[in-house]
Amino acid sequence: MSPDVPLLNDYKQDFFLKRFPQTVLGGPRLKLGYCAPPYIYVNQIILFLMPWVLGGIGTLLYQLGILKDYYTAALSGGLMLFTAFVIQSTSLYARNKSVTVQRILTTDILAEEDEYEFTSCAGAETVKFLIPGKKYIANTVFHSVLAGLVCGLGTLYLLPDRITLLYGTTGGTALLFFFGWITLCIGEYSLIVNTATETATFQTQDTYEITPLMRPLYIFFFISVDLAHRFMVNIPALEQMNQILHIVFIFLPFLWAVGTLPPPDALFLWAMEQVLEFGLGGSSMSTHLRLLVMFIISAGTAITSYFIPSTVGAVLFMTGLGFLLSLNLSDMCFVFKHSVTRHRMGAKSKPLPSCSKKQFTWKECLFYIIILVLALLETSLLHHFAGFSQISKSSSQVIFGYILVILLIILWILREIQSVYIIGIFRNPFYPRDVHPMAIFLEKQTRLMKIGIARRILLTLVSPFAMIAFLSLDSSLQELHSVSVSIGFTRAFRMVWQNTENALLEIVIVSAVHLIASTDLWWNRSLDTGIRLLLVGIIRDRLIQFISKLQFAVTLLLASWTEKKQRRKTTTTLCILNIVFSPFVLVFIVFSTLLSSPLLPLFTLPVFLVGFPRPIQSWPGAVGTAACVCADTVYYYQMVPRLTAALQTAMAAGSLGLLSPGSHYLGRFQDRLIWIMILECGYTYCCINIKGLELQETSCHTAEARRVDEVFESAFEQEEYTEVCSLNEHFGNILTPCTVLPVKLYSDARSVLSGIIDSHENLTEFKGDLVKVLVWILVQYCSKRPSMEENVHKTENKGQAPLLILPALNTSPYPKSLEDSDSLNSETFDDWSDDDIFDDEPTIKKEKEEKDQLKDFPGTNFPIPGSVVESQRVGDHSTGTDPENNLYKAVILGYPATDKGKQEDMAYIPLVEFSCSHSHLLSLPKEWRSACIPNSKMKEMSSLFPEDWYRFVLRQLECFHSEEKGSHVLEEIAKDKVLKDFYVHTVMTCYFSLFGIDNMIPSPGLILSVYSGVLPWSVALDWLTEKPELFQLALKAFRYTLKLMIDKASLGPIEDFKELISFLEEYESDWYIGLISDEKWKEAILQEKPYLFSLGYDSNMGVYTGRVLSLRELLIQVGKLNAEAVRAPGKDTAFPPPGSSTEAGGTRDDRRARGDQDAPRPLQARPPPREGPRRVLTWASPLPLGPQQRQVAVSPQEAQQLHQQQERRAQRQQPEHQLPAHRGHARPAPPQQHGLRPGRAPAAPPPGPPRAAPPGSAQRAAGRRGRPGTPRSTPVPRR
Repeated sequence: MSPDVPLLNDYKQDFFLKRFPQTVLGGPRLKLGYCAPPYIYVNQIILFLMPWVLGGIGTLLYQLGILKDYYTAALSGGLMLFTAFVIQSTSLYARNKSVTVQRILTTDILAEEDEYEFTSCAGAETVKFLIPGKKYIANTVFHSVLAGLVCGLGTLYLLPDRITLLYGTTGGTALLFFFGWITLCIGEYSLIVNTATETATFQTQDTYEITPLMRPLYIFFFISVDLAHRFMVNIPALEQMNQILHIVFIFLPFLWAVGTLPPPDALFLWAMEQVLEFGLGGSSMSTHLRLLVMFIISAGTAITSYFIPSTVGAVLFMTGLGFLLSLNLSDMCFVFKHSVTRHRMGAKSKPLPSCSKKQFTWKECLFYIIILVLALLETSLLHHFAGFSQISKSSSQVIFGYILVILLIILWILREIQSVYIIGIFRNPFYPRDVHPMAIFLEKQTRLMKIGIARRILLTLVSPFAMIAFLSLDSSLQELHSVSVSIGFTRAFRMVWQNTENALLEIVIVSAVHLIASTDLWWNRSLDTGIRLLLVGIIRDRLIQFISKLQFAVTLLLASWTEKKQRRKTTTTLCILNIVFSPFVLVFIVFSTLLSSPLLPLFTLPVFLVGFPRPIQSWPGAVGTAACVCADTVYYYQMVPRLTAALQTAMAAGSLGLLSPGSHYLGRFQDRLIWIMILECGYTYCCINIKGLELQETSCHTAEARRVDEVFESAFEQEEYTEVCSLNEHFGNILTPCTVLPVKLYSDARSVLSGIIDSHENLTEFKGDLVKVLVWILVQYCSKRPSMEENVHKTENKGQAPLLILPALNTSPYPKSLEDSDSLNSETFDDWSDDDIFDDEPTIKKEKEEKDQLKDFPGTNFPIPGSVVESQRVGDHSTGTDPENNLYKAVILGYPATDKGKQEDMAYIPLVEFSCSHSHLLSLPKEWRSACIPNSKMKEMSSLFPEDWYRFVLRQLECFHSEEKGSHVLEEIAKDKVLKDFYVHTVMTCYFSLFGIDNMIPSPGLILSVYSGVLPWSVALDWLTEKPELFQLALKAFRYTLKLMIDKASLGPIEDFKELISFLEEYESDWYIGLISDEKWKEAILQEKPYLFSLGYDSNMGVYTGRVLSLRELLIQVGKLNAEAVRAPGKDTAFPPPGSSTEAGGTRDDRRARGDQDAPRPLQARPPPREGPRRVLTWASPLPLGPQQRQVAVSPQEAQQLHQQQERRAQRQQPEHQLPAHRGHARPAPPQQHGLRPGRAPAAPPPGPPRAAPPGSAQRAAGRRGRPGTPRSTPVPRR
């Protein structure tokens, strides 16, 4: 941010002055931003002070001694109830009236968005503006009743005599009475008149109108303490609490305005999560439903254990339920239920989704059963037979305490050596220095993984049983059960499995304190082991949070001073104030830690506030509901299963550090960023959320991504002369590198095809290669048809060859005055007879069999001179026969007008007979036999058909089961002239359809157009498009030919037919060649095709581009983020930094402005070295803490430098009177031919994208082909 950028610009200042008073006062809009009648403000003031007036009546009657306090409360509450019903009825009447009669309003396009036009003081528009009303009738009644209760009890709470009795001063009573009624009026107004826009927002949409309940519920809490003090006298602690809360009560509007107090839904979920985690030994859950269910079951477990009379039974119950509840029971039940259903229904049941296939198997279930049996056996034996004396150095419990200390040290050492840094400061000497020699790095990492296996065994098998032994030997379990014992040990036996590492640390601390400290200490004397463990767990969690918040505050303070782009004129003053008032800053941090709430930096400045408490899953919906699906989403779908498997291995080995719900990790590979969050942890399982982020679309994003690369490069790409135990150069950064994960992903390489696709020589060869590829594609298609495979054996013993209809390429005995015309088409009709007028199949009669291969129709029915006659189609059942004389009618239609309801035009087609009995197995479908090209043109162009290639392709087929007979049969088929003429006709017709009849060199634009599926108009276009299957085959052949042309330009010419076959077979098996927008492109990625290719055009640069995706093993660099730094920017959406488009006030509708689709952001490119990439955090935050997750690819590292070139180019191409496009987030321009970061291997030289060489050309291309070290060869900007 620039020092000259104001905190709030003019628009935001106006918005802030309108919105913030409304939030503070609970809903009254006293500043509208436009001229409104005075009665609008007067009506709002009257409605705001109405509860005070009604409560004041009761207070006056009480002070005069007319009514007692309880009757005073009843009177005030009744009056407020009546008033609330009147207000809501008025709103309902106004809405119904406005629906019935609507006034035609004049639209003013320059008016404010929230500007209204008022007609009278009590008009329908005025009432709707003042009192929007409720959505549901039930809420109308409930909120009105609640308003009456708040007013009545509030009157009782703020009685002057009661306040004077608490404090004994008249001045204090007056202040508390005045400001207390202001607080009550604020709560009442938001409940029954107009709900304020709350700064503390958890739900994106208030569907059930929960927001109006927020302020009254907090008022009820304060009143409940006072009522408890009224009925339970002589309790000093309660009286002191009541006195404190009366003072805090008048500050509630301030706490509501700054967003410190959570909404009811967030408060409820946060309280359940805290009780489940620290009181019942559970974990934060991945969904709110799972949290509710797990809380109920866990609470039921603790309650049930209290009522079990037998100590052994209670211990067994707590041990067994603690183990079972620590498992992923929901997925286990799902798999079991699906298995039972599939067993009952047989093969009709669908298989499990891919994400659940390998989560649970019967082996794992058997493993869990064995562990459960051993744990119960160990607990029962130790509890029943061991002595239960107090802990001493000679007792058996002390022995297990020492064992646990040793285990803790070993596990800590084994965990730290798995990551690149030890405790985030010192570089691990056992970790590989550099990751670039991938084979060497993976070999060294495999050795560390072997150590990780030993750690996993100690963590999952040895440590839990040692801790169970320690707990089973505790003397507290021998006594009669109490509430503290039931709660403490239920949590302890659950934590052993739920979070083994934390449980091990807690037990070691409790054991060490008991051994070191005196037995007369209150800690050892008054508390049992379970409660001690509970308190240690809370202290451990809050201490970690305090350190994280303190580190974040110091980092933000230093970054605001050291970074020039973050330094403002007030920075020096703010830093001095933070140092002078550091005790108060620490109080804010401690208070935020105790509440487990985010620490809010106001406007990202070192001015800290306390955010509202919320659950770990700080978004209301299910995981993934806010994800934005786009073209690149499919890459993350392919990546997630493999990344999950790699993360599973790394987590088991300890490479990612201590796992706990709420931990955030950032993954980086190539130009993409992956956000990983741990949602839930248990015994041998962990629920995570993986997001793909859209970055580097602006210079700011590019700068932050480059900073992330610098942090990772300093950790994983060290020089040989670096010290063995060097320090972390970026210590204090919120991102701490952890490890590198090898994952099989798609590498993206983009190339400029200039010099290839526009080469005259290449385009000339392209036409000849297209015919060859068409032949190969059609032959392969016919040989693999199911009908062909079924008829292979049936035709081996047949002696007769079938009769087929072949387009006549030779001279026809009929006159041909019009059949050779290029501009005319003919159309014929089936014969009309009484026998077959309603039949689809023609009537065919047998006649004498002919011996000639080609036989004309009988001469009795000659056509009209100059016309073209189409013979009857002969089905397979009439093989070897000629039809009798039929009535044929030929009608000549002028080209290009055609009648689509009739049969297609055909030239004269005689009946033909294959010379080989197996030729019909490779014949093309019947619907492809019609002709649309004049015979003269077909004869002229048939010379392009490669007969030698055609015979070679046929001889390479492997479609016959008998190999000895197969070669002989294929030889006979290759010699069949009729079959060859058939292929000549179909191949050349497809060729004409793609290029047109004119035999000209295609242009690069035509190549791109046809590649995209947009064919130029030609005579055969309709013929081809009406046959979808043939059209797809022709398009496939065209795309294969283009890829072949690029490969020939990159690798050299093809030597023989065998090498060409190897290229085409590789395309068929290992490649998908098409468009990125095709559905088959996504299917190929999900099927993990080894290579994908797409052709494109960059209109900005004026070049043709190629994009190649290759599936290969890549290294994903993973680092751990400071959890507090992640949560703070999420809360900071309520008070955004200067320069962003999010208005202050933190409303739901305002947060939408963070998306690029809503408004351009004049952001400054600033790479914060310590504070962390704020925009990365914002884009990763789910709604309402940030925009929707964007799962798209990102641009290269040099985008910031090339962005300036793109701006200059755009200004030169743009007229002077136009504004520059894409304000604030111009697209990055493509770099030069080799867009790689320093230290990377060079990219493949243009003009060819990287590809795998076919088997036949490996030796020939070895000297002139190279794959890129990273897929960052020539990038293309995204439009």
